[in-house]
Amino acid sequence: MTEPDQALVARLSNDLAVISSYMARATADLGELQRIVMTRAPHTAQYVPPPTPVNQWQPPAAPAVIPAPSPAPPGPAPAPPAPAATPRAPRSDGWIGKALAVAGVAVTLVGVVLLVVLAAQAGILKPEFRVAGGAVLALALVGSGWWLNRRPGGRVGAIALAATGIAAAYIDVIAVTTIYHWVAAPFGLALAAAVAGGGLTVARRWDTEHLCLLVLVPLLVLGPVVVGGITVLLIGFMLALSAASLPVQLGKDWTGMHAARIAVVTLPLFVALVSVNHGSGQALLLAGGCAVAAVLALGSALILLPKSSHPFGMALLTSVGTLPVLFVSVAVDRVVAAPMAATLAVVLLAIAVVGVEKFGIADSVAQIWAATSAVAALAAVTVAFDGPVASPVLLAMALAVAVAWRDSAVARWSAAGFCVVGVANYLGYASLATLVSAEALPTSTAVSALISSLLVVACAVVLPWSWVGGKHSDVVDDDVERILFVAAAAVAMYAITMFTVTAGVMIGGEQSGFFAGHVAATICWIALAAIVFRYAAKLPRAQRSLPIAGGTALVAASMAKLFLFDLGTLDGIFRVVVFIVAGLVLLAMGAGYARMLSAQDQEP
Repeated sequence: MTEPDQALVARLSNDLAVISSYMARATADLGELQRIVMTRAPHTAQYVPPPTPVNQWQPPAAPAVIPAPSPAPPGPAPAPPAPAATPRAPRSDGWIGKALAVAGVAVTLVGVVLLVVLAAQAGILKPEFRVAGGAVLALALVGSGWWLNRRPGGRVGAIALAATGIAAAYIDVIAVTTIYHWVAAPFGLALAAAVAGGGLTVARRWDTEHLCLLVLVPLLVLGPVVVGGITVLLIGFMLALSAASLPVQLGKDWTGMHAARIAVVTLPLFVALVSVNHGSGQALLLAGGCAVAAVLALGSALILLPKSSHPFGMALLTSVGTLPVLFVSVAVDRVVAAPMAATLAVVLLAIAVVGVEKFGIADSVAQIWAATSAVAALAAVTVAFDGPVASPVLLAMALAVAVAWRDSAVARWSAAGFCVVGVANYLGYASLATLVSAEALPTSTAVSALISSLLVVACAVVLPWSWVGGKHSDVVDDDVERILFVAAAAVAMYAITMFTVTAGVMIGGEQSGFFAGHVAATICWIALAAIVFRYAAKLPRAQRSLPIAGGTALVAASMAKLFLFDLGTLDGIFRVVVFIVAGLVLLAMGAGYARMLSAQDQEP
């Protein structure tokens, strides 16, 4: 083979190699295009098999002396196509039908109210026709809803029709009992409970919470219109409605229905408590209604919580349902109101303590009910006792809670709340004027001041310890801790002074006893500073700053009292004694503190 022939064969071999490379790339592109088409239209695109790739032709080997030209490099691989944008779902117009259905429920029920109330006032139709017309309308609406629920797309209308019918039947029963007085109140309440329970059973059968809400919420608004105001009998109907709707909710996670059941009772009770005459027979019935409402709220919560996916919200709603018990003192005497609040506090605390294990309630639920128990206990004490008695009781409660349950954040806050209210009551009869003027308090008030002063000092020590002591040292930061200790020291110094002055006046009279009490108070202040410095000396050098600052502040306050008050107020031997004793204590404190620090710093 001549040299021109060999060159021609080499060129043909190179051309065939390039063609084979392009055919392979075209096959890959065609497969990618088919994938894109199938992704965009998976139901319409037809499968097209990729063409069979052309077998690459292997050229004959050329003589070694003639190097064949290298084939051209293939082009860059095609970039992967951008993912197809997900088409936006069309906006649903189903809310229009729901809104129209709700509007229809409201308008129809207003028409029923006009039938049984305004028609009676205007003398239109006989009572029998009005009541019968309302009953027939209620049955027709419920029957139409039952029929429509079996039709495709009729669920929204069926719920609205059934809810309107059930509410209309309930309004008819209220009218028969309260307007026409055809039946006695107990029979009317039983009939209303039967109507509500039987009607709302439809909601359980259809598994719809909306039907329950469309029954309960309109009755909350229209019930007072039918009765003519918030009365005890209306509250009885609302309690019956709430109790009858509880079995419908068993095993269902319907938090909205629980809220509606709480609202239909709690809101009318609040209005009635404000408007009722204090001490009347109606007030006692309202107090009983408040107790029944609290039992319903708490009992239903314990039954429904195991199936609830929102235990925190349900516990909070339950606490709201018990609030009328705390405000019952607006209508009845403290003899009734205080035991009710105390009983609620004990029950809630017992459930919060043992409920986690016995009832399987969540920790968040226990904390909410424990906080509600603390509020109820505070209400019980403030309602039952006046300031001189309430103050030591609250301060003792603060100490007990802070010591017994210091590991609980709710307990620490509750103890702080008891202490704040107790100190506020304490300052009401043990005011600053008692410390600057020699005036004897009544014996009962003086005894309360002495006891409360000691309890205030104990709270000033125990409450900060419960917040920053031991494993709770990281609960508050350093700045808040300093403010807490400063406030506690100021309150303790005030209480110490009140104790010594009150005791001095009770023992030595308004003149000598008053002076002796202030001498003892100043010495106690300096002694307290000495105790703080001694405590600081036992700490490592890095931990002394806070107690040293506190001791210095106590010494400064003692010096200010000495020169600004004692020097001008005390007389005779009392002035001499306070300055000599205070000076000697300061000298001993300075020398002893310096010696203790020197000995401690020399230790390895």
